[in-house]
Amino acid sequence: MKFTTKEDIEAPIEHVFKEVSDFHSFERSALRRGADIKRVDTHATAQVGSAWDVSFKYRGKERRLRATLAGLEAPNGFTAEIASKSIDGVTQIDLVALSRSRTRLSVSVELTPKTLAAKLLVKSLALAKGNMNKRFALRVADFAEDVEERYA
Repeated sequence: MKFTTKEDIEAPIEHVFKEVSDFHSFERSALRRGADIKRVDTHATAQVGSAWDVSFKYRGKERRLRATLAGLEAPNGFTAEIASKSIDGVTQIDLVALSRSRTRLSVSVELTPKTLAAKLLVKSLALAKGNMNKRFALRVADFAEDVEERYA
């Protein structure tokens, strides 16, 4: 199952890349939402191979995963791989400079189930894909708006 969305941001690509690659900020945001997150590597800054162990509750069950930064190409984006015992995933963030002060942000998340229970979970998400796509697009749009406000 794959979710994709695009947003145009009124900010230079370097600023947008700085915002989308602020992994420390994302860690704090996950903690505020009730997730437990721990950086696995010892690098001072995030780089290819940096990883995080994350646990959170979803649908009443404790979920655990490892997110690994698989690719980082400043200022064009990055790729993160997500692995758990039941679902694997890939998140791709792509940035394209439309002009000096305008950047297109493309976000895609692809989930691949590994177990029967995970296949049922992904299938239930697929049944509500229209609603899930709207929610996903709204989250990315909110993030894009925040990036614009911080740049202004």
